[in-house]
Order: sequence, then C-alpha cells, then structure tokens
Amino acid sequence: MSHTGARLFDEFTLREVTLRNRTVLSPMCQYSATDGLANDYHLVHLGRFALGGFGLVMAEATAVTADGRLTYGDLGLWSDDQIDPLRRIADCVRGAGARFGIQLAHAGPKAATLPPWASEPDRPASGRWEIRSVTDAPYLEGWQRPVALRSEELAAQLDLWRSAAERAHRVGADAIELHMAHGYLLHSFLSPLSNTREDNYGGSLEGRMRFPLQVVDAVRAAWPDGKPLLVRVAAVDNGTDGIDIEQTVEFARRLRALGVDAVDCSSGGYGGSYTHGIRPGYQVGWAGEIRARAGVPTVAVGLVTEPAQADAIVRDGHADLVALGREALANPSWPVHAREQLGQYDFADRFDLLPIQSRSWLAKRQRQLDRLARGERLAGGR
Repeated sequence: MSHTGARLFDEFTLREVTLRNRTVLSPMCQYSATDGLANDYHLVHLGRFALGGFGLVMAEATAVTADGRLTYGDLGLWSDDQIDPLRRIADCVRGAGARFGIQLAHAGPKAATLPPWASEPDRPASGRWEIRSVTDAPYLEGWQRPVALRSEELAAQLDLWRSAAERAHRVGADAIELHMAHGYLLHSFLSPLSNTREDNYGGSLEGRMRFPLQVVDAVRAAWPDGKPLLVRVAAVDNGTDGIDIEQTVEFARRLRALGVDAVDCSSGGYGGSYTHGIRPGYQVGWAGEIRARAGVPTVAVGLVTEPAQADAIVRDGHADLVALGREALANPSWPVHAREQLGQYDFADRFDLLPIQSRSWLAKRQRQLDRLARGERLAGGR
C-alpha cells in the first residue's frame, strides 16, 4: 500500500464510514460495569474523547459472553439488555462529531481475573467462574486453570461472536474491532506457545489461524457491508519465540481477503517477559510492515504521545490511523492541542474539533493570549 501524503487531521474513509481525522481512542478496560451493563461512568469517560476531537472513539474490550469477561467489571454484549445503555453512548459520541466503535472480545485464559486495584477479598461471589481457552493450560503459573474448548464447541462460540456483532449494529456502532492480541482467546489459538492442540485447530499456522478466521468470517457476514471491521493483533509475542512478523503478515493477508478493513497493530501476550524494548512508537515499524506487505490499512499504537510523531506516522505511510490510550486519559482533548501545534487547519475553523458550545470560549482564550503576548492589559468579565 503506497504512501498517499496524508496528514493526521485529514479525513479517512473505511467502507461507508468517514472519520473526521486519523486519531483513534484505543480501547481501555475500565472495570466499572455491573453484569456487563454500561452506565454513567462509561458515558462520561467515552463522551469526553468525542468532545475532545478524536476521529474514532473505541469502547473497551466488550465480552461476547459472560464467561469471556476479563473481570467482573467488564462491558458485555451477550444480552439484549446491554444494547440500550451502549446506544446512549453511541449517540453521545456521534453527536459530538466522532465515530463510535466497539472492541468485541473473549478473554480466554485471562478471564475471571480482578480489576487492577482489587485484591482477592474484594472479589464478589459472582466474580469467579469456569473459564475456557484453547487448552487447559493456565495463562501463567498460578492463574486459574481453564477448560479446553472441544472442537465440537467451536460452532457455538461462533454464534456468540456473530450475535454480539448483530447487537453492536443495533447499538449504532460505526465500527467493530475483534480482539486477537494480549493473550485473549483468539490470540491463544494463534500463538504456537499456547496452542498445543493436536486437532485441526492447532499445529501449523494454517491450523492455528483456522478458528480466528472462522470468527472473522462469521462476524463479517453478520456485520453490515457498509461498516468497517477491524482486528487487533499481536504482531509478535513477548519474546523471540511464538508469533513473529512473518506469521502476522500472512495472517493479515488472510484477514484482508475475508473483508477486514484495518489491522490494529499491538504486540505481546505469550512467552514470558517482554523483550522487544519499550520506546516511543515501539510498535510502529510492525504496523508499517504489515501495511506494506499485506496491503491492508493499519492502526499504529504504543507510546505515541507527540503530535509531530503521530503526524509523521501517517505522512510516512507507516499507518493510516494512530491510536492513543494512556496519553488520551491524561489529555482527553489531545487532538485539539495537536491540531493547534501542527497548524493543520484554516484559521476560520481553528476550533472545529470542539463542540460549537465551546468554540467562542476558545476563540476568546486565543485573543487573550495574543493580547498578553503583546503586553496589553486585560479587562475582566465574560
């Protein structure tokens, strides 16, 4: 895929969905739901990023089944009861000019864990359940042991993903992303470190890809043609063993052939301690390689903090979209500040990433700053 000379604040279209810019709020678990239901916390949490100018606001990993939750506080879409609370958020996000996405997930061997601030005595009675994975091996030593999914159970698993995608459409989501990274269920099938099965769903890369690709096929068939489907991958596992970039490029080619519109390029999951080095933009190179070799749009993520850095990722053709997580939590209006720094606007629409209710206040702020810079005294009042 060739470089098009795009900029961070240019629009980007996937299928029939156009994003106002190339910034994405990365999915971040908040562990604040009850029975998978979104609440006012999620409305405010996600709404502020839309008000802050992001192009695509992604909800956190949203479980396709109750036993696929990472913790008892995760969002879910396994029940029709969970549709209306998420629809309220979708309406809020779109009303502020952004597009709304949902990351569908099954935590697999990492399910039934605790929120990061909780300890075992805090776990409610409903906070532990039997978990399912590619095999019966725990994610790490000392973690809960899962039950291996039998081959004949996988068709029912496909129905869970398909039904969650249908509910996401009823929510009004503009895009969905399937979570296939970080040791979750679909990653556990893909990694040779976790997938030691001896049936058709294990062994070679072809066997290990089989179930994740079946999930993609089922979801794409249930998801409207005009709406984009993304997949988050672990481009490499934690160490030098396991998934490598060659396997991920081949997987991305297969994803593209099944109708996946963009690959969100993260890393890590299996293989002990992470050995690839953490530095600004440490995963961007993998996004660029997947984009070039698999011919599919990519999302770059991971220690992207500076506007010039994010803009260069798009300009240099490493990725089509740039996702921010923790940086966005620290500054929910990161796109507004970034656009000012980069100067990617006409003066008349300088504040058009902000809701119209805020623009006159920001215009006054700029006038005041300009006057202070000239050494003028300011009067009080509105």
